[in-house]
Amino acid sequence: MSYYDYNPRRTPDGMATPPWVGAQIDTGLRAYMQRVYSYMAGGLAVTGILAYAAAASGFYQAIAATPLIWIVMLMPLGFVLALSFGIQRMSAGTAMMLFWIYAAVMGLSLGGIFLVYTGTSIARVFFITAATYGAMSLYGYTTKSDLSGFGSFLMMGLIGIVIASLVNIFVGSSALQFAISVIGVLVFVGLTAYDTQRIKEMYLESDSAEIADKKAVIGALALYLDFINLFMMLLQLFGQRRDN
Repeated sequence: MSYYDYNPRRTPDGMATPPWVGAQIDTGLRAYMQRVYSYMAGGLAVTGILAYAAAASGFYQAIAATPLIWIVMLMPLGFVLALSFGIQRMSAGTAMMLFWIYAAVMGLSLGGIFLVYTGTSIARVFFITAATYGAMSLYGYTTKSDLSGFGSFLMMGLIGIVIASLVNIFVGSSALQFAISVIGVLVFVGLTAYDTQRIKEMYLESDSAEIADKKAVIGALALYLDFINLFMMLLQLFGQRRDN
């Protein structure tokens, strides 16, 4: 049975809708989630290719010692804010274009990981991340438990990680960095399940194609960020640094 078999939608007079309506909704939800995951996977592919190209071509090394590195590092934040707070005022096509540009800029900003960590350890951590992420996203999609109560705790943990990371820029404590990475893994594992359920519940059969496309983009962005951050936390824990 599907989620909607356990939670039949009801008409104003309290009667459950016919089974074919639930099946129709379930089909639409499946197509919507497939679109979200395909956008997210495409974004990750763009990020990975450009990150490797930036390091292999020498582009990242060329800008690393110049003020341009700050532009490359901060640009992804600008695109996230633009998408998160401006998506209601932009078309679905514009939102999608910004998502792909964001994924590309994020790739440029992550090029440094190929200079710090060995390619083998990056690949190993990527597959660990993919397996962990896949399991938690599947849990978030299939569980009947309401995960919304965990959202505020996870966001508090995320804010704590950001503050601690900023402090550690000046402190440079390896012990604090280890603690940030461990807590970060737990937070982003939880956010993966929470965001998947939230994105699933955003779906409405009555949405227009324009609104559905916007929801798919913003959902893909949330899952993309969960994956990238989980990967970076695990890389800091298990990545093998290059010998300089």
